[in-house]
Amino acid sequence: MSNSLFRRKNITNILAEGGDGVHGEGGLKRVLTLKDLTFFGIAAILGAGSFSSLGAAIFDGGPGVVVLFVITAIACGFTALCYSEFASRIPVAGSAYTYAYASFGELFAWIIGWALIMEYSIGNIYVAYSWSDYFTSLMSKFDIHIPAYFCTSYMEAKDAIANSSGNKEAILAWNTAPVIAGLRFIIDIPALIINLAITYLVFRGVKESKNFSNLMVWLKLGVVLIIILVGGYFVFSNGLTFNWTPPISGGSHSFMPKGFSGVMMAVSGVFFAYIGFDAVSVLAEESKNPQRDLPRGMMLSLIICTIIYILLTLVLTGAVNYQKFEGIGDPLAFIFEPENLNVGWMQFLVAITAVVAMTSVLLVFQMGQPRIWMSMSRDGLLPTVFQKIHPKYKTPSFSTIITGLVVGIPIIFTDKTFVLDFTSIATLFAFLLVCGGVLLIPKKEKIPGRFQMPYINGRFIFPLIVAVAFVTAYLLSKTYFTEMFQFDFSSNEDFVNGKSGFWDLATPKVSLIIFWGFAILLALIAFVKKYSLIPLMGVITCAYLLTGMSKSNWLWFIGWLCLGLVVYFIYGYNNSKLRGK
Repeated sequence: MSNSLFRRKNITNILAEGGDGVHGEGGLKRVLTLKDLTFFGIAAILGAGSFSSLGAAIFDGGPGVVVLFVITAIACGFTALCYSEFASRIPVAGSAYTYAYASFGELFAWIIGWALIMEYSIGNIYVAYSWSDYFTSLMSKFDIHIPAYFCTSYMEAKDAIANSSGNKEAILAWNTAPVIAGLRFIIDIPALIINLAITYLVFRGVKESKNFSNLMVWLKLGVVLIIILVGGYFVFSNGLTFNWTPPISGGSHSFMPKGFSGVMMAVSGVFFAYIGFDAVSVLAEESKNPQRDLPRGMMLSLIICTIIYILLTLVLTGAVNYQKFEGIGDPLAFIFEPENLNVGWMQFLVAITAVVAMTSVLLVFQMGQPRIWMSMSRDGLLPTVFQKIHPKYKTPSFSTIITGLVVGIPIIFTDKTFVLDFTSIATLFAFLLVCGGVLLIPKKEKIPGRFQMPYINGRFIFPLIVAVAFVTAYLLSKTYFTEMFQFDFSSNEDFVNGKSGFWDLATPKVSLIIFWGFAILLALIAFVKKYSLIPLMGVITCAYLLTGMSKSNWLWFIGWLCLGLVVYFIYGYNNSKLRGK
């Protein structure tokens, strides 16, 4: 049984099944160009992260969160190169799932496919919530006021009451909601409606989705540029650059007011802002020239969005003191409010653009999930109905409808915070395995017109990088490694008052211990195996970002994976097309 769990798919067979050539009548339409793929990437990346979660990230890390954006961009850059290597070899739908099948084997392929549900489907729940917030705000500017209990999630309202939150909308929703059979009727109707509309659009076809997405990308890129220019002008003209080094205890000033540990607290929000560039790889079977255009589309969208995020963060942290972003769900509009920069017309423009931006994100993610399920079904790990192609629209129709339900139903009983953390940890895990998978596939001959990831022998360079990182950490803080092994929290106020348990506080330290042990082990393996440096850097940077996840993140993630394994052993293992091979 152990061998069958790691049975791999031959790349030649994958191409024959998925369509490395021209599709027949039952296949997907090849209509996407390099520009389309780049715009799909930008559409996915530049959305809920910049228009919503960026505020929470700034509050956690202060202006220094820019550093985390750079670190995350580097990690995503290495990962994008690994995705590009796989995409140039295996230009079929399925993304990281298909890549894992060719490198790690079936069990890991299933785990990644299961984890990607959290990135595409669960992640879209957060985007739907954020879209609803901005849409409700936009409607209020037209003097159309939706009742709070019809634009708030039940769990958000319930938690606001339980924790005496300052979220006025959530508290209002709880206090004014009609009571039916002893339960308060609180439901986010705009979030449900936008999910239904996007599901219908994706069901109709990729060509229609492409045109709609490209239009929205042009619009939001233009407005984001205006935000950067207008906001940047006021930061310098009003002499607000002092906000980049806010005061801390002792009368000094710091770019990282909460220290680097505070910056790392923002990992979920910052990483969520980058989720999406990998969605481009899911569209391989609908690309005209996937071996050439998929890698370029991913890298271009990632580079463009990284520059935008850095500039946006600098403008926001310059315009307003970072502490004012607590609980702010619309940070780009917030900086233009009367008590801040006081630019009314910008508030209105941002509200409109946010609705557009997050609509495009919903569109791309809603396109990605059905194609992963379609690939898993082709392999026998899911029922055959998941690979059904609509005869007229040439889209994975059943998978698209199921995706709409997977996004829509949890909207009724989840909230933004849970979804954000859940999505980020699963995606990081998938990225780490993709980078590791590149280390395991054989080298290929260079073919003109196709992406070829350069081989840089990491035998000496990678161990040296790990050693330099180790020494640097020690020099920056002589107590860094000794404190890592100290677990006495008796002086911590939250621990004493029962607000935090032992493992809540110990998880970051345990994560760092595991990370450094993993880094040393990987350096030894790289020395022996002469592994390529780029995928090694992708593995180690993604692993480091995982150290910023909390105990609850890990518990929910492990629970989700366990549920996935149950499904696999009940159905997928016995129905796999590789069974007996």
